[in-house]
Amino acid sequence: MAQILILGASGFVGTHVCEKMVNKEWQVTAPTRRWAHAENLLIYPFMDVQELDVHDEATLHRTVAGHDAVVNLVGLLHGTQAEFDHVHVALPQKLARACAAQGVKRLIHISALGADARRPDRAPSMYLRSKSQGEVVLMDAAGEGTQAAFDLHILRPSVMFGAGDRFLTRFARLQKHLPLVPLACAHTRFQPVWVEDVASAVVHYLEPDALASIPPRPPELELCGPQVFTLEQLVRLSAQIVGIREGRGRPVIPLPRWLAYLQAVVMELLPGEPLLSRDNLDSMRIDNVASGLWPGLEALGITPAALLPIARDYLSRLQPNYGLLGIRQRAHYGRVK
Repeated sequence: MAQILILGASGFVGTHVCEKMVNKEWQVTAPTRRWAHAENLLIYPFMDVQELDVHDEATLHRTVAGHDAVVNLVGLLHGTQAEFDHVHVALPQKLARACAAQGVKRLIHISALGADARRPDRAPSMYLRSKSQGEVVLMDAAGEGTQAAFDLHILRPSVMFGAGDRFLTRFARLQKHLPLVPLACAHTRFQPVWVEDVASAVVHYLEPDALASIPPRPPELELCGPQVFTLEQLVRLSAQIVGIREGRGRPVIPLPRWLAYLQAVVMELLPGEPLLSRDNLDSMRIDNVASGLWPGLEALGITPAALLPIARDYLSRLQPNYGLLGIRQRAHYGRVK
């Protein structure tokens, strides 16, 4: 039975990865800082949830020991330079040292589309620069050829969609309450990828024959869907599916960069995680689409899922007439008529 350690198992991607692994009856270790964060994992068999701090290097070494492979899904969307470096650079560096010391054969690292280990300083945002630098430290630690300390695979997904996402779902919910949508970076292009396809790609790299596969699995992969949308198109699509204003959605007002910057400053001052930060704006200065420099999901035999059929399935649950309540409402209207 394969022994897999997953960092970030309780997150959006991690939950899907864990489900696929336990279906294969692989033994999965899932560290978490607090038990409450991993309640969604406790229902799974073959799952060992451990409360510990993976940023403590001595603890990380002990946790890594005895595993065949490690998956790093830990990421941060908002933060300071120090916080991004702590999560995206220092943790991968500690993890690489632990894998090398404990004889782990394989490390799968989830980075981000737009990260580039070959030119880390040219990325437009703290987020992408730290993601790029995280790739650098992993590549340096792994080495190359027959002398490699461990087999390293880096996966760079575009923005992900799926039930429970903080992407299309957030756009739909916002339009339920806002009279209009003042939208920063409205014309930035995205190539959204289904979270299930990302999880499937991770599992492909963990199959027992992954190292000996012919042709070999690519060391780096760009995970993107089959379609490209502007941000404005995605906002309108989410409203159409949910049926806001009979599918017309709220008026979308593209913001000039200076006004978008002010909007981000205000959102950063609000309590809780910001909907938009200045660093997000910097990331969206470039399109979030496949570069073509690396293979995609097709290289693993995965046909990327189109966005609309899947988004229509899970966003339709946000409609006021969805489910049992909707059945009652329709029955009531039928009696009235």
